[in-house]
This record gives sequence, structure tokens and C-alpha cells, in this order.
Amino acid sequence: MKFAIAFATTALLAAPAFADAHLAASGDAAEGEKAFRQCQACHVVEDPSGEVLAGRASRTGPNLYGVVGRTAGSVEDFRYSDLMIAAGEAGMIYDEANFVPYVMDPTAHLKEASGETSGRGKMSYKVRKEEDAINLYAFLAQFQDEAAQ
Repeated sequence: MKFAIAFATTALLAAPAFADAHLAASGDAAEGEKAFRQCQACHVVEDPSGEVLAGRASRTGPNLYGVVGRTAGSVEDFRYSDLMIAAGEAGMIYDEANFVPYVMDPTAHLKEASGETSGRGKMSYKVRKEEDAINLYAFLAQFQDEAAQ
């Protein structure tokens, strides 16, 4: 009985660490910052106070502040494609496993994530190298609210 209680206590205490483990970044954030130069034509990383942390004040694409762990298609007041909304409704979360294939082929990944067979994503740029996509994820993972980390 004591073993069961000790095991249950350990599992409960460790749960928060494992819950966010899927959001951990494996790439190089410094290299991701270099790769982000291609993204800043359409995206910005702007914190809730309005300070631009990366990119320019572009509004073609959604603000990428807090993108890690975010449900796809969920930035308020941004006009997403129907396919992006369907992917979010199907449960697509921006963890590394979804982010990397998404930025490498947005429409194909949204179709896979949503289960839809038609439609297009609005992001036309494709990251060519998987390593760059992984590094981009690591770079963007730095920009989160304190409570989300």
C-alpha cells in the first residue's frame, strides 16, 4: 500500500513536467533567429504589451508570440483559411511534431491534420530544410508568457 501511495504521489508531482515535454524544442534558437529573417516579411513576434521582439510590424500573417502550444487558427481577429480552422478544430497544436511539417508544406499538413481533402492554407512560403524548421521552432519557443513556460 505504501508503495502505491508513493508511486501515485510521484506520478502526480511529475505530471506537469511531462505535460509540457511535447512542447520542448530540440533545435538551435540562434540558427532559428537567422531562419526567421525569411518569415518576417509576413510575421512579427509582438508581446502582449506591444513590444516587437522579432520581425517587423508586418500583419500579413498572425503574430507568432506564444505560438508554441497554441491551437492552430486561434489568434483572435486574424482571418484564417477554412482549412486552418478545420485543423485547429481537429486538435492541431503547434508542438514541434506539427510545426515542422506545417512550415515545410503548409497546405499538405493542414489537410493531413484536419482530415480534409480540399482547401488551401494561406501561407505560401515553404521552409526548404527540416533543420531550418526545427531551428525556427526553437527560436519561437523562446517567446511565451511566463505562465505558459
